[in-house]
Amino acid sequence: MRHLLTVTDLDRAAAIALLDEAERFEQALLGREVRKLPTLRGRTVMTVFFENSTRTRVSFEVAGKWMSADVINVSASSSSVSKGESLRDTALTLHAAGADALIVRHPASGAAHQIAHWFESWSRRSGSAVPAVINAGDGMHEHPTQALLDALTLRQRLGDIAGRRVVIVGDILHSRVARSNAFLLSTLGAEVVLVAPRTLLPVGVEDWPVRVSVDLDSELPGADAVLMLRVQAERMNGGFFPSAREYAVRYGLSERRVALLDEHAVVLHPGPMLRGMEIASSVADSPRAAVLQQVTNGVHMRMAVLFRLLVGVQEAAA
Repeated sequence: MRHLLTVTDLDRAAAIALLDEAERFEQALLGREVRKLPTLRGRTVMTVFFENSTRTRVSFEVAGKWMSADVINVSASSSSVSKGESLRDTALTLHAAGADALIVRHPASGAAHQIAHWFESWSRRSGSAVPAVINAGDGMHEHPTQALLDALTLRQRLGDIAGRRVVIVGDILHSRVARSNAFLLSTLGAEVVLVAPRTLLPVGVEDWPVRVSVDLDSELPGADAVLMLRVQAERMNGGFFPSAREYAVRYGLSERRVALLDEHAVVLHPGPMLRGMEIASSVADSPRAAVLQQVTNGVHMRMAVLFRLLVGVQEAAA
């Protein structure tokens, strides 16, 4: 891999290899008083976030530092972007400053793809190496490392993902997490069911490798996992549902609904959670929920991605 821009670039073997790599990093760190590995010593990793983030940004920073990389955080609000600098000039400036990997979150769908395209064009003209680009969330398009860490969490909780039924609930329309999970989990052999109000289903969802429903209660019995999504009010212009209360009644994961699940079923949420609306606090804090396990796995998963992109498959295998 030269870049990680979308989960559709990963076949089943490549996805499983990344999950295995993440678990190897987890094992390598066990029992270490100082959690440092020399794997990326001398490499420079830069995070460029044009949107607010806690979990993704922190986990990428921790992942890089635990592998001894030099990690530099670039905030759009304090960079030359606030003075009107273009995305292309910002990306090429960071390349010229010595970035080996660029981790990008941007409100525009396709931003990470565009940066990778500019880098590849530059490489062809100059003959020089360019940074690896990692999509940390682009608009309403994709969030590949989130889908990978969710898959890792499911594998740890359930065993093999193949043959499992995963129900993804909520704001499908605006969710890059839903898109990435739908395609990755399907690639790994899971049956994926999307549940949302019709107003929060995207155009073309019938072409995704999923089944679609508007009735949450009917989909919970027999489900192996439920992935609740954040309602992204900041992306909404207009009324997508009558009220937060009605949304909670029809699509919130309450204790009553959790009782419909089998004993082994696991609850996921990418965060931040809107407690009382998307998910009851008692459910979010229950042993069934894997929310904090997702955060921990996010570090190990992003270590695996950085390692694969910056070290390479052959050296990783060795």
